[in-house]
Amino acid sequence: MYKTIASIALLSLVGPGMVMAQNEDYGLGREATDKEIVGWNIDVPPSGEGLPDGSGSVSEGKEVYQAQCLSCHGADGKSGQMDRLVGGNGTLASGSPTKTVGSYWPYATTLYDYVHRAMPFHSPQSLSPDEIYAVTAYVLHLNGIVEEGTTLDADSLPKIKMPNRDGFVRPDPRPDVDAEACMSDCKTGK
Repeated sequence: MYKTIASIALLSLVGPGMVMAQNEDYGLGREATDKEIVGWNIDVPPSGEGLPDGSGSVSEGKEVYQAQCLSCHGADGKSGQMDRLVGGNGTLASGSPTKTVGSYWPYATTLYDYVHRAMPFHSPQSLSPDEIYAVTAYVLHLNGIVEEGTTLDADSLPKIKMPNRDGFVRPDPRPDVDAEACMSDCKTGK
């Protein structure tokens, strides 16, 4: 009972001040410009929407990989100190699944997206679109998904069918997976 009375008393004292505080302009920050928003909107969905112009081949990707990726992922994509990129086929249903690009990832565009965002680890977002297409092609080649003479671009990358594309449960029962993204006037919690 004491806690309830104390809470009501506290709300009656703090409540009006909190409402006023929400309406105050603190003079900090500014609205993001359209150019800034475009710069932050770098995700690439399974459809490939948003992939940039450019292209890269498996052979070009081998050079990028050796210069930027080999120290963490090893020469073969499975012997470095960081996550394995290659192998693991047929292990997902086992007691010790090996999740790699080739065994687990459902979309090739996700590989482009991830490399663009986060790689190389020591300097994320430093690779050009051509370099990202190339290293994506090389990693897919290491997994036996594309041939050695393959060149990838915004048209060809989304068409690649990954070995585990159909290995995920659909519809995904998690409540946030298929939620509609709110892009404006999001005060209703949408």
